[in-house]
Amino acid sequence: MTLTGYSYPWDYLGDESAVDRVASLELDVVALAASYHATRLATPLHPTRRITEIESSAAYFPLRDDIWESRRLRPRAPDAWIGSHSFVDAAARLNDRGIGVDGWIVLTHFDRRDNDARDLTERNAFGEVYPYGLCPSYEEVRDYCRTLVTETLRSAPLRGVVLEACGPMGVDHSGVHDKIDLAQWSLLERQLLSLCFCHACAGDMRDVGIDPEELARTVRQALARSVSTMEDALGDMCAAVAAFRSSRSTNLQLDVIEAARQVNGEVNVTLHASAIPWATGSFAATTVDALALVNSVVANCWDGSRGEHEIAGLAQMTNTLGAYLRLDHESSASERILSDYAEAGVRELHLYHLGLLSATSLDTAQRLVSIWRRRRDARLDQIEESLSDG
Repeated sequence: MTLTGYSYPWDYLGDESAVDRVASLELDVVALAASYHATRLATPLHPTRRITEIESSAAYFPLRDDIWESRRLRPRAPDAWIGSHSFVDAAARLNDRGIGVDGWIVLTHFDRRDNDARDLTERNAFGEVYPYGLCPSYEEVRDYCRTLVTETLRSAPLRGVVLEACGPMGVDHSGVHDKIDLAQWSLLERQLLSLCFCHACAGDMRDVGIDPEELARTVRQALARSVSTMEDALGDMCAAVAAFRSSRSTNLQLDVIEAARQVNGEVNVTLHASAIPWATGSFAATTVDALALVNSVVANCWDGSRGEHEIAGLAQMTNTLGAYLRLDHESSASERILSDYAEAGVRELHLYHLGLLSATSLDTAQRLVSIWRRRRDARLDQIEESLSDG
């Protein structure tokens, strides 16, 4: 029943107490961002910073020219104040305190403003480009993701990797003053707008008997009328399109898992994913083929009712399930919620986010960890009892 906390390398810059706060929680692992997208965030407990703004996707470990110079897709180096050794240095500080470190890698969320490879990004049924989302149908994108994973593992002593955005990104994207929520699109409408019709996807659709032009017309028509299910929206094409969508994520997941294991056959692989075949974004769709190869899969539980649905779907596919919780939500510390999650099959807690803690959310984290640790101890006692009885 592993406890993992998430943080960024810059959380430890200029804050000598950051590692102490992490150690006080007695976590098993810290998932440390090796690559991440643009973000703006608050750091209430940092001694000198209150607002941190990261303008572009970047990698936080040294980028080797002999590996990246021949590739069109390559990570950006971080801003100078963060530095290219920030991931390696933060991992060393955590390891020195006896805290295991996983490299947290964001794969297809690629929001470099100087991106000259927009032909490799997703495109919806209206022909509109999603410039922040690399489409995994392209071999060039899969190569980039594999290389990002292997280079992360070679950069520092790591227990494992955490794979986020391991599939298509889709329409939902929080950034650049995103106003999509004002449209009040339903989940179904967002799923339809997340179907990709880029050149690579169109060719692959034809290979499996799906006519991309007909599908795009069907999607546009469905968005113009009232539909309640994906079956209603796509008709006879629904099952084939669902299988195709899942394959986009699964193929990438199998690729990067194999790449990680080639570097280290014993590496721990954690996957952020969803059992819903239409899922995109940070928690992209997955299948039992990929889950059979990972050490754990994590469900997005930021939204209580949606989280329960995500857990239920994944619990049917794996017995190595984790729940991703936000520490700024007071309800996350509820013993009832944790009990419900454990009964549903959750064996790991993944806590977001250590570097964004306020004094209040630090208290929330401590209560949540304490509750979970008691459950873990009780479970271990039960196992020992059953073994002694045997």
